[in-house]
Amino acid sequence: MITTIRTKKTKSIVSMVSAVILLFSLGSCQDYLDVEPEDKLSGEQMYRNVFDADAAVVGIYGKFMGLAEKYVILNEMRADLMTTTRNSSPALKELSNHNVSIANPYISPKDFYVVIQNCNDALANFDMMLAKKRFTQSQYDQRYADVACLRSWVYLQLGIHFGSVPYITEPINNLEDVKNISKYPRLPFDQLLDKLVTFTESLTYKDIYDTQSSLRITVDGYDTMKFFINKECLLGDLQLWKGNYLSAASHYKNVMESTPTSGANSYDYYRVRIPDVVNNDDLAVGYRRDYETDATSLVDSNTKGWRSIFARDRDIMWNTEWIWSLPFDSDFAPANPFIAIFSKTAGDYLAKPSQSAMDRWNSNTSRFGYPYDARGPKFTYKMVGTDPVIMKYIYKFEAAADQFKREGDWFLYRAAKLHLRYAEAANRDNQQKVAFAVLNQGLKETYTIYNPDGTIPTDVTNIQQTKLGFPYDFDARQGDAPNYRAPWHRSVGVRGRARLISVGAIGDDVITTENNIINEAALELAYEGNRWEDLVRIARRRNDPSYLANKIYDKLSKEGNAEADNVKAKLMNPANWYLPFNW
Repeated sequence: MITTIRTKKTKSIVSMVSAVILLFSLGSCQDYLDVEPEDKLSGEQMYRNVFDADAAVVGIYGKFMGLAEKYVILNEMRADLMTTTRNSSPALKELSNHNVSIANPYISPKDFYVVIQNCNDALANFDMMLAKKRFTQSQYDQRYADVACLRSWVYLQLGIHFGSVPYITEPINNLEDVKNISKYPRLPFDQLLDKLVTFTESLTYKDIYDTQSSLRITVDGYDTMKFFINKECLLGDLQLWKGNYLSAASHYKNVMESTPTSGANSYDYYRVRIPDVVNNDDLAVGYRRDYETDATSLVDSNTKGWRSIFARDRDIMWNTEWIWSLPFDSDFAPANPFIAIFSKTAGDYLAKPSQSAMDRWNSNTSRFGYPYDARGPKFTYKMVGTDPVIMKYIYKFEAAADQFKREGDWFLYRAAKLHLRYAEAANRDNQQKVAFAVLNQGLKETYTIYNPDGTIPTDVTNIQQTKLGFPYDFDARQGDAPNYRAPWHRSVGVRGRARLISVGAIGDDVITTENNIINEAALELAYEGNRWEDLVRIARRRNDPSYLANKIYDKLSKEGNAEADNVKAKLMNPANWYLPFNW
């Protein structure tokens, strides 16, 4: 049952001013779910107006943030890019070895269902509020869609990790009943996906909160819309899992085109923009101008270059990359879990890059001849003494140089992930050239027809564009006779932004292109919570368990793990990809 929101500083939040404070410290909403029963209010008392509904939405996101550690650990430690350290708990080692015990705290689905239960309660009360005219149809549509999509996201994660799960869409009296198969039968993953696609596509509102919404507020120069789930990204992912590739690409393209209406920023927003070779004011792998062949000139900063994606403040450039990101605040619960997991100096150093992952980054060649992908050993992880340390989650903490300031972020969706998922869908929809462009050097480069002398024509009227219908319509023209700057002229592709040479060729088959896309996702998105689901999705699509099993084997065998062969044999049976459903 949803209750009035409690924080460490106030007893009850009923105004939007207080809700905004919560939005910037979402974890403070954790307490509101832990109120003793005698303090609880009924839906009639709690859901009086739109601001009460807003408080409920914010509170659900606060509880949702408690899933951050499980999300990252389950999706990364079970896969091939992350491994255990000498400090790791038996629970983490069990996950890495795919041999979990019932007592393993990471495998309990209960925390997921706590969020679902609160979503269900809020949705039921939103229906009541609409019926009693306590808010408008538009206010209802936006809040209902937001909470409903968050619930669908949680269910997708449950399906990925547990396979067959109960699909419950109404509030229940006792959460323990979820385990009772006779009351709540478990849907196989395919059937769960059908339910999620049908329900989520049926929502009447699929945009972000509109600019008039009391939940859409700009504070300190940035928009709270990045706190809330992006519905189109979720729908793209659901359709991608179902194999509806044109629909998936369409949803992704809608996000790729959701740019500001004017100004230079409109060319950069969710576009994976070109490097700034003069000032390095960008999100690209870069070197000081005229010193590109000097490895020591690498731009390694919290405010410039690729590393700054994870370290910079929520400024205009941050907004061009991040689609969904939730902040942890030192003053409120839940605490940032990632410092303890990853930091060697201020945490417990429980997880590190696998040798398999490090080998992936070191098997790439940069455009400047370096025999490695700088996103790996220079930014995603660094050597601290003799140990590799995952850095994405701890740059902000280290910059603060204060053990009590443990701010950070839960990274959920950004432009590079959007582009790679779009490329995956486009490739499966037989648009290999579009997928190649997005993966590699961008639309302008891929669709340029050069002069015989190798120069680019000054008149680009009939080149640098796909000339395809939606969702594969891109115009990346940049010409001077006449002067023309099309919407996608500054997009450079995922590998282009990383300053790497291209992989594959335009004429490659579907499987080869798909392998390159998923490998690129490992290089670009490592430890952001995507890897296990990527492996499962591709292995399921191809009906090829060896795709997944071989990658886990590679990780374990390179560590000298005596169980590597047994784990590979176990994972050749898809039933063993899923965790036991119990708590």
